[in-house]
Amino acid sequence: MKKQIILLILIFVGTVFSATAQKFGYIDTEFITSKMPDYEKAQLDIEALTDKWIKEIAAKNEEVEKLERAYRAEEVLLTEEMKQQRQRMIADKQKDVRALQNKVFGINGDLIKKKQELMKPILDEIAKAVEKVARQKRLDFLFDKSSDGLAMLYTNPIHDYTDYIMEELGISTEQLKEKEREKQVKEGEEQGENNDSKSSAKPKSKK
Repeated sequence: MKKQIILLILIFVGTVFSATAQKFGYIDTEFITSKMPDYEKAQLDIEALTDKWIKEIAAKNEEVEKLERAYRAEEVLLTEEMKQQRQRMIADKQKDVRALQNKVFGINGDLIKKKQELMKPILDEIAKAVEKVARQKRLDFLFDKSSDGLAMLYTNPIHDYTDYIMEELGISTEQLKEKEREKQVKEGEEQGENNDSKSSAKPKSKK
């Protein structure tokens, strides 16, 4: 049912484009961001912060576990009042850990806010490049191929404006293509060496 609805939407959109002669294209923002040094740095910063917060929460959980172990070991020696005091202390520590987890990893937590903070300048830069290219190429619509919002069942490369956006952002597409060619050549050479080593290692059959 969902695929049928998407197909009907695409047919409708295509009909509108044909009727009004509107010009459209698409880009792949996922590919674009993967080639941006600032995006790569932002991802590393986010990973480092995530690791730091995970370790901080793990350390607090360890503190709670130590208190619980100590309480179980000394429970028989404690008065009822001391037991309640220790139980409250453990409960408060557990509450602090849950509060920290929610503050950091909650829906509007510090991690989400930090991601938005680090990604905003990158997304703003892409948005400016998209607007400029759309105006230069006189595009009425520019879709994002990597977005989950609209399924693209078929894309004609003639409408792909990803390279124009990358050029506007100062990312050399020729250098990327050259690196990809070098990678393919290197992989081919390594594959050839592996095949040669396998052939030389294969025992000769007796006549």
